[in-house]
Amino acid sequence: MAAQTILFDFTLDSAKTGDEKQRQEVAKILRNELEHVFPQLELAYSMESPENGYFSVLHENKATIITCRIFQHGLLTVNVEYFLPAGKEPIMSFDTMRTMELILRQKLDSDRSKYLPPIKRGGYIDIYMTSSDERIIEYDIDKLVYEVRSPFQKIQILHSKTLGNMLLLDELQNIAESDLIYTETLMGRGIENYEGKEICILGGGDGALLYELLKENPKHVVMLEIDELVMEACNKYLNSICGDVLEKRRSDQYEIVVGDCVEYLKKFIGEGRKFDYVFGDLTDIPITGAPVGVDWDFIRTIFEHSFKVLKPDGKFLTHGNGTSCTESLELFEEQLALLKPKVKFTTSKAFVPSFMEEWLFYQVSFA
Repeated sequence: MAAQTILFDFTLDSAKTGDEKQRQEVAKILRNELEHVFPQLELAYSMESPENGYFSVLHENKATIITCRIFQHGLLTVNVEYFLPAGKEPIMSFDTMRTMELILRQKLDSDRSKYLPPIKRGGYIDIYMTSSDERIIEYDIDKLVYEVRSPFQKIQILHSKTLGNMLLLDELQNIAESDLIYTETLMGRGIENYEGKEICILGGGDGALLYELLKENPKHVVMLEIDELVMEACNKYLNSICGDVLEKRRSDQYEIVVGDCVEYLKKFIGEGRKFDYVFGDLTDIPITGAPVGVDWDFIRTIFEHSFKVLKPDGKFLTHGNGTSCTESLELFEEQLALLKPKVKFTTSKAFVPSFMEEWLFYQVSFA
């Protein structure tokens, strides 16, 4: 169940919308055509002003609300909104929407028109998320599999028809059953050699990185994850990407430690413990105009401690953000340039299915 909002817009010659009389003529054509689709249409409210142009609210049986606006600059918008109970058919099929758009474009002599399929608002399952640069993405989610709020974050497992089960943390996409490419690009499969190596994973609560690394025959992997409930959820609902590593928690090859990774890095520094690889599978690079705030402070703290536990020929591997977020990626690279001792980095890219965009990954080593 959700409110359905269908959006239409038409671009007209501004000469046809420049004054009140002309806008009223356009509104007459508009209402006549709307009545073919909504035969019981009634006018509920109408307003005309020099600054705001023409605006009206119409309804059909007071269940379907239609708002129309004619801007003096040559833009006409029509919004159709109604509530659709579960199991009921939409009031407008795609064919009806397309036909209505084409007829109105012809009648209004519009040189450009567009309609958007129903935007579903207020439903229990949220099917809309954003790309890294905050564009709206609609997912084919059909079921909420699991939801809980831990002391650290909101945890959800949603099922997508094409992506499989998908982990969301604080309503942001993290990983799905479709996303092996994410893990393989992060670890540089086929490029890096993990055989016999000591590895530390910061975060990684979904278990996918640990699971794939163990296939490379490392000497030992320690994973530091703060949220027990994330691991419990992924062990139960995402074991296609993590196997049984989150259930066993420990073997001769690996150990999962539940706790604050910063505190454990400090402990490793005090012990003089060193790693061939450290993975930062934590916070995404923030989308901000300047490298300030809690998230950037956390990233700098991770840098400071991670490079102190790296061997001289070791590498720090991490995900960045979407490749479209150029300003934030540049800020991240500026922070790398400030590190002492100096570091150098390479990058790799991959299109991540559940993110529906290309992401950048970093491989950082001492210069």
